[in-house]
Amino acid sequence: MTKITTERLILRNFQEKDAEDLFDYLSKPSVNCFSKEKINTLEEALSEAKKRSNDAFQLAIELSQDNKVIGHVFADFKKPDTYAVGWQFNENYGGKGYATEAASALFTYLFDQKEARRIYAYVEDDNFPSQKLCERLGMRKEGCFQEFISFVNHADGTPKYENTYQYAILKKEWALQQRNQD
Repeated sequence: MTKITTERLILRNFQEKDAEDLFDYLSKPSVNCFSKEKINTLEEALSEAKKRSNDAFQLAIELSQDNKVIGHVFADFKKPDTYAVGWQFNENYGGKGYATEAASALFTYLFDQKEARRIYAYVEDDNFPSQKLCERLGMRKEGCFQEFISFVNHADGTPKYENTYQYAILKKEWALQQRNQD
C-alpha cells in the first residue's frame, strides 16, 4: 500500500470508491496518448478503479481537503534504477499547482524510496501543459522522436503519428535542485 502526502494532496492506491471521479476525467481524455484509456460508463470506471487498485505504481491523486480524486500519476519500472513516469489530470483542476505538487512528490518517492537513478517522461509535441510541467520539475528535454507513435487515426483511418519529446532527470540533478530550493 502506497501513500504519499503533500500539503494539499494524498497520492495513494486507487479504491473502488474512486470510480465516479475516475469517470469524470477518463471519459474525456485531454490528449491523444490517453485515448485508449477512455471509458464510457460508470461501470467501466468501477472496473478500471478495481484494476488500478492492484497496481502499486498507478496512484490516485486525492485532494486532502475533500477526498476528491483529481487525477493520477504513474511510474513504470524500466531498468533496475530507471522509471518512466506520467500523469493525467481532471482539466477542471488545472492551474492550481496540483500537477507540480503531485509529480514532485512522486519523484521524491521514486528517488528516495525506490532508489531510482533516472526518471523520464514522453510528452507529445502538442501537449504544452505536460511540457511545462516537465520543465517546472527540472527535467531536461533530451530529444524529439519524429512520428514516434500513433494513438489515434486520421479521418481516413490511417494512423496519426505524433512527434514525441523525451524529458529526463537524474537523482543527482533532483537532489541539487531540492537543495537550491531550500
